[in-house]
Amino acid sequence: LSLAMQLIGEKLWERIGREPSGDPFNSLVQLEHEHGVPRNPFINAGAIAVADRLVSHCKDAKTDILALVSALCGEPVGFDEEVAASEAATGFRNVALANFIKSFGKLDNAVADVLDVYFHQCSISMNCQQLARACSFLCHDGVNPHTSEPIVSKRQARRINSLMLTCGTYDAAGEFAFLIGLPCKSGVGGGIIAVVPDRLSLCVWSPGLGPSGNSLAGMRALELFAAKTGLPIF
Repeated sequence: LSLAMQLIGEKLWERIGREPSGDPFNSLVQLEHEHGVPRNPFINAGAIAVADRLVSHCKDAKTDILALVSALCGEPVGFDEEVAASEAATGFRNVALANFIKSFGKLDNAVADVLDVYFHQCSISMNCQQLARACSFLCHDGVNPHTSEPIVSKRQARRINSLMLTCGTYDAAGEFAFLIGLPCKSGVGGGIIAVVPDRLSLCVWSPGLGPSGNSLAGMRALELFAAKTGLPIF
């Protein structure tokens, strides 16, 4: 998302919404009602739409994604090709989502090319320390605090944080805002990142997932962190 915002700015939102979905992260139903425009960039359909924008605007989207993430981590990271291959072999719902978006004329590139980028961006191998550091620009007005390099503008960083708060944890975003009160982004691998604006970024990981696809232990850890530190934004 940050790379796409770097490249095309506000034009990104011509193809992707900014509202919570209220439905499971891989749902097809809402996509049909809204004519192939995903509700937000953090559900599967939205991430596929972002991948399409990257294929259109990058010379090599996968290389550019890794270059950005490696720069943010301060060390090289790579794709777990076994995971990417598994996603490609079993990700039938994601194939359906991509074809559905394509059927509405909202995907510019070949479905196979877009999904290759999407499956690989879902398969970057990172640990908690790397992920927390990679997201530190979001708590420093879009600037990488380790290199002083601007990643996105201050306004864009604020908007990413807003989307994380309202949409970053699938159909449990309201519960996260209520219990934790911080911008968060979860993944079905069990990781969750959280941002304390102007202070810090952190990452928790535990593979056991709840019904919304969020780490149960990770959510509880962030709830305790918020309660003990008094750092929620509300």
